[in-house]
Amino acid sequence: MNSAINPLLLVTFFPLVGVLLILLLGSTGKNTARWIALLTSLVTFALSLWLLMQFDSTKGGIQMEINLPWLTLGGNTVGFHLGVDGISILMVLLTALLTPIAILSTWKAVEERVSGFMSFFLLLETGMMGVFLSLDMVLFYIFWEFTLVPMYFLIGLWGSQRRVYAAVKFVLYTMAGSLLMLAGILWVGLTYGGFDLTKLTDSAIPFTAQLWLFGAFGLAFAIKVPMWPLHSWLPDAHTEAPTAGSVILAGVLLKMGAYGFLRFNLPLFPQATLTLAPWMAGLAVIGILYGAIVAFRQKDVKRLVAYSSISHLGFVVLGTFALTAQGVQGAILQMVNHGLSTGALFLIVGMLYERRHTRLMADFGGLWRVTPLLGSLTLVTVLSSVGLPGLNGFVGEFTILMGAFHSTILASPWFAVVATLGVILAAVYLLHMFQQVFLGPVRHPENEKLADLSPREVILLAPLLLLAFWIGLYPAPFFRLMSPAVEQLLALIQTVVQTAH
Repeated sequence: MNSAINPLLLVTFFPLVGVLLILLLGSTGKNTARWIALLTSLVTFALSLWLLMQFDSTKGGIQMEINLPWLTLGGNTVGFHLGVDGISILMVLLTALLTPIAILSTWKAVEERVSGFMSFFLLLETGMMGVFLSLDMVLFYIFWEFTLVPMYFLIGLWGSQRRVYAAVKFVLYTMAGSLLMLAGILWVGLTYGGFDLTKLTDSAIPFTAQLWLFGAFGLAFAIKVPMWPLHSWLPDAHTEAPTAGSVILAGVLLKMGAYGFLRFNLPLFPQATLTLAPWMAGLAVIGILYGAIVAFRQKDVKRLVAYSSISHLGFVVLGTFALTAQGVQGAILQMVNHGLSTGALFLIVGMLYERRHTRLMADFGGLWRVTPLLGSLTLVTVLSSVGLPGLNGFVGEFTILMGAFHSTILASPWFAVVATLGVILAAVYLLHMFQQVFLGPVRHPENEKLADLSPREVILLAPLLLLAFWIGLYPAPFFRLMSPAVEQLLALIQTVVQTAH
């Protein structure tokens, strides 16, 4: 494909056009920067749909590649290598969808340094796209680290009271894992003659080295997911981040960790993956239960949703390391589901905060009588996150649990059985939150005259809830997109299993 019109280049770097326009025209006013950012992100979303139209869902390999020599490192070429497959395309579409929604959510919430906020947000979109499309390890690492910069400023400059603490904690945790990943990238690249992911999958890395490398890469990804017990940065980052930052953090940035396991650990270190899969699944189940129990004890709605992310992403890790087609496909779909449902929950928390300037459940109560439309859409969002049949969460979690239950690698149905408790607990803490905020009498006079949803706020939630129903009622197109790529990935694992026997 001609690199000049490669859709991957456009999807990745078009947000930078908006950054340049904001820098040139941002001084003309806040609304100018807002509209430039929104229109740029909408064009990027349209480009992602163009990419989808050109994607062949019957093929499992990398498509629309662009691979140019870029620089030399230790005698090996680092390539500017981009490509998309059935695993990454859903992440690209999710990123492109959530970015304009997050930007539109700031219309009234962000009033200070608007040009800077919008510039950082578009820079973050480019970084996230680069992570999902990079097929060179060094290029991946550059995009991975690049995403830290705009997110640090989004939390540190536009967050709540403890924003600097949360921003620094976010960066320190992520960089600690990233440095180990960098060491692993350099070792693999310099030892096996290059950094190209598509060529490294054929390298016979010794088992002992695989274990060490699995740890080096896996720690970076586990922190980002985040897995228990590496999760403590997440509630602070979510609580202090502006609403748009929380939406994109939960919706996309956490998925970078789960995506890293699929893109790096499974294909590059298959023997280590087989050995460590039960341990990873065990940590995932602990995270599912821990996140749910701690979420129930929260009094701040935003912290409750933050801890729910730890629980829900435990399902993603469990499905990934079940190493079955059902488990891995369910994990990928649940990454999308979590972005939709939890993104919507954070938007709703932001809407509540804009009205009352509090996130404590005790300060609400009876809101459905005052804001029936907000109450109705919140209920759908909560049921989506709980996993009600007919909505997206059910399809993802059920597929993961089936994949884990039948996994010969995990060799025990108990992983799935215990994880099922997480589904029950999610219903407990989310419905309890809904009851506290929306049901019963209006307990505080300040809540009696709250405004219901505006047209802009309905537009924010509508696409997320429509997709929740689509995936819940007809998930087949999403499974078709990822199925060939997942089968190809698991065939590599199966080869290792057969060799071991």
